[in-house]
Amino acid sequence: MTEANSAPRSPVTEEIPHGTLGNLTRYIRYDLLSGFLVFLIALPLCLAISIASGYPPMAGVFTAIVGGIVGAFLSNSELTIKGPAAGLIVIAVGCVTQFQNDLGVDAAAAYRMALAVGVVAAAIQIVFALLRTGVLGEFFPTTTVHGMLAAIGVIIMAKQIPVAAGYTETLPKEPLELIGELPHVLMNLNPEIALIGAISLLILFGKPLIKNRFVQMLPGQLIVVLVAIPLGMYFDLTHQHTYTFQNHLFSVGEKNLVDVKPQVFAIFQSIAMPDFSALQHGFAWYWITMYALIGSLESLLSTKAIDLLDPWKRKTNLNQDLMAVGVGNLIVSFIGGLPMISEIVRSRANLDNGARTRYANLFHGLLLLLCVTFLPMVIHRIPLAALAAMLIYTGFRLAHPREFVHVFKVGPEQLVVYLSTIIGVLGIDLLAGVAIGIAVKLAIHLLNGLPVRSVFKPYLEVVEDDPETYRIIASYSAVFSNWIPFRRQVISAGLVHHKNVVVDMTECRLVDHTVMEKLHELERDFEQQGLTLRIEGLENHRPLSKHPHAARKSSRRVVSATPPAPVA
Repeated sequence: MTEANSAPRSPVTEEIPHGTLGNLTRYIRYDLLSGFLVFLIALPLCLAISIASGYPPMAGVFTAIVGGIVGAFLSNSELTIKGPAAGLIVIAVGCVTQFQNDLGVDAAAAYRMALAVGVVAAAIQIVFALLRTGVLGEFFPTTTVHGMLAAIGVIIMAKQIPVAAGYTETLPKEPLELIGELPHVLMNLNPEIALIGAISLLILFGKPLIKNRFVQMLPGQLIVVLVAIPLGMYFDLTHQHTYTFQNHLFSVGEKNLVDVKPQVFAIFQSIAMPDFSALQHGFAWYWITMYALIGSLESLLSTKAIDLLDPWKRKTNLNQDLMAVGVGNLIVSFIGGLPMISEIVRSRANLDNGARTRYANLFHGLLLLLCVTFLPMVIHRIPLAALAAMLIYTGFRLAHPREFVHVFKVGPEQLVVYLSTIIGVLGIDLLAGVAIGIAVKLAIHLLNGLPVRSVFKPYLEVVEDDPETYRIIASYSAVFSNWIPFRRQVISAGLVHHKNVVVDMTECRLVDHTVMEKLHELERDFEQQGLTLRIEGLENHRPLSKHPHAARKSSRRVVSATPPAPVA
């Protein structure tokens, strides 16, 4: 899911424990190198995400700095990188824009009001962590989450194409209307700015195709910056001026560069405090909900994804990680930063670059602090078109055509859910889109025979096969909406009591894709404990596709006359 470096990792020859201070020095040569390489990726992305979110450029850098420090000492997630994420751009820019439009305040005032929203959302995330709600990340159907991310990718691309093209006229705010205006944008681009944007895109899309080892070691974002800065100097973007191209007059200047003060230590002048008067407006609480829910969900899913790739098979305490994210967000919202999550692209780059422990996250944050403190004049030289190109590339990867094909292969009904979520997000908003995706998935399940009584409660019976094995007999259904209590029962019978577990699906009328996928993930947790998790009873179920995790519908018409009681 990232174009990050693919340097080979050393073979796993030892067990690396969670977060002891001794790891800071023991693995410093691995973590410092990875932290440095992730820093090279993170700096331009933090600036790009900030600007696209309607925040000052340094806001995202504040987030990554705090995320690196807080994540290293409060979370036990060893390989994730904490920082601003492209997936939250839609929420951030929507929040700032509504304060501007509804209250008639300027961009600076709207930004400080958005910081107050971030403070309250962070407090809610801390409450989530204290209530141990990290497991709620298990509720949302996989396809719906992927559809939400794809829609976010489409919105990011639509909003950043005009920036990469140097188009400065006012555009519609609604995603579908904005997409309709893109042909007009491309026909009225600024040639010099568009050339920088086009070359940047060519680098980002072309680099993965070059098999040279040295080229693959260099982050694409770094190459873009190294090329875009000289181009900006060639076009003299530090001075406001006009030029003529094919009898049309165009204007360029410092407005096309990152707006930061080029003086050493100027970063500290970028610190801003939240304006809590924002909380008296009802719509502010909508954005608080969006930040708290979507931000927490994205962070939990990213952390789980990286755990699955960890060569040392370490497992993150999701509640502890959510606490770290909440505390980090509380701090950054008080100093002028964007909300943070465990970010998937930089986390994957961290893993690929050979990181061993969470201190790679710390080093990446400290290197960002040193860079923006002592080299702001270099940051000021980066053309906005280059940063926009990075976000277009990120958006494309979120909404990659391959993802549509993958979803269809899992099952045609999954593609319906996926497309419904995308259309809902683009046509209404994020929460509505996710709700539509969930509703469509439930409707499809009901059409496939999902018993209403088991929509939210699994019917399970636990019996002892032998002294070493528990059998969990499931009746009626095993679907995403009853997965959390289902999962709790599997973990209790197996991992808590240290027993092997057989999940017997013979009496289930429907087993959905989400449960199939999550049971597969649990198999690895059992293996780590020297146990086995086995699924039986699917011989009489018809898979809805050839994919190994496809939903399965029973061909049997009769369920046991005395099904077990529902599990709360």
